[in-house]
Amino acid sequence: MNLDIEIVGFDPKRRFGGLARLYGETGAIRIQAAHVVVVGLGGVGSWTAEAAARSGVSRLTLIDFDHVAESNINRQIHATDATLGQSKVHAMRDRIGHINSQCRVECIEEFVNSNNWSVLMSDYLHVDRSLFAVVDACDQVNAKTTIAVWAEQNKTYLITVGAAGGKRHAHKVDVDDLSVVTHDPLLAKMRYKLRKQHGASRVGNMNVTCVFSRESVTKPNTSHQTSVIEPFQKESMPALSMLSRNDGTLNCQGYGSVVSVTSTFVMCAASWVFNKIAGAT
Repeated sequence: MNLDIEIVGFDPKRRFGGLARLYGETGAIRIQAAHVVVVGLGGVGSWTAEAAARSGVSRLTLIDFDHVAESNINRQIHATDATLGQSKVHAMRDRIGHINSQCRVECIEEFVNSNNWSVLMSDYLHVDRSLFAVVDACDQVNAKTTIAVWAEQNKTYLITVGAAGGKRHAHKVDVDDLSVVTHDPLLAKMRYKLRKQHGASRVGNMNVTCVFSRESVTKPNTSHQTSVIEPFQKESMPALSMLSRNDGTLNCQGYGSVVSVTSTFVMCAASWVFNKIAGAT
């Protein structure tokens, strides 16, 4: 039997009312007033934006220079037949429009690096820091290091996400300080750079919250790798050598990946952000 359901207007209390029952009215209002910056819209970052939109967050800044490829479909929520070849930030913006039409989405088509991050964030220096958070879901160690240093200097909520590639067991994902992260080569490199180049503490907490998995990395099964590079992906990458590395990233030509793990990483990150902004314990 078909049921005709009429949706009248946009009612945020009806659409996002579950938050108030969980965080209380004040906490829910704070989450919905939040501004979340998502760096990288791959198998982790795309789900971050989705989680924020479905929680009524009023402002999102999406940063990525890549385009949707067919190989993204196994783990990236904005990747469908209809979005192949589109920029990831615009594909995600359009999706968010069907979830939370009142969310202000800013799209920045850039790869973050040590030279442009401060410029990209220059307009956000005077926002209410208690309602502002950055989710680092990129896979470049120099960019991650730059973001972490900036967040510490500017007293900004930051959660940085490690490598979900090569991981099969979602239940082994954890959230902890960078100083105690294990089984993650990407975050280990970040930790080394922060200590060697930026004077980060070698004893005790480093004050960088991370999502990571305690599972050992499963090396890629090279018998199933392909040398085919999608045309739009080739155009968006600054160096083709990036496509063949095995450095623990989510790159589709590197370690294998599965949506059950990549989405778990981001839900842990989103949960941390919502609790911080809502003032929950």
